[in-house]
Amino acid sequence: MDVKGELLSLLRSSRAVMLAKLDGLSEYDRRRPLTPSGTNLLGLVKHLAGLEYGYLGASFGRPPLERPSWFRDDPFDEIDMWATSDESSDYITGVYQRVCAHSDLVAAELELDSPGHVAHWPEGHQETTLGVLLIRMAGEASQHAGHADIIRELIDGRTGAPNNPVAGERSTGWFKRSPIDSGARKPKPG
Repeated sequence: MDVKGELLSLLRSSRAVMLAKLDGLSEYDRRRPLTPSGTNLLGLVKHLAGLEYGYLGASFGRPPLERPSWFRDDPFDEIDMWATSDESSDYITGVYQRVCAHSDLVAAELELDSPGHVAHWPEGHQETTLGVLLIRMAGEASQHAGHADIIRELIDGRTGAPNNPVAGERSTGWFKRSPIDSGARKPKPG
């Protein structure tokens, strides 16, 4: 089994979902916060671009040539969960696509056990490997693709992964409600 290939495949799939969640939406809807935390679609893309820049580039001494506009000297001070008024969708998605392409090149050139260093991790825990960071990045991308799916559903009812023959994109209402949801089963008094 090609473990690196499987991890990259999962990562690429989640990247595609993230970008597809922006398709057909206005600039307003791409930026609109729909949760109490302010989560929005472009913010998720920015966040993932920053993670890929760090974990699959800088951690191996190979940062992409382009440093995203939202980067600060301290990664905990970055403005990466929402788009500012001077950052266009094209800019953010372009940075993400270029960072992802760079990450793919780094992964292709290194082995899973290649050593890496994550400067913002706690002292004594900063040394890692490409394999560990691919697992982390695949998990982050999958998690945030799930967040993006929920946000997109809140915007226009669209859910699912586009171009997936098993779970293609759907609108709400395709599922049947359970008896519990419909009130058919009520809890017994205790």
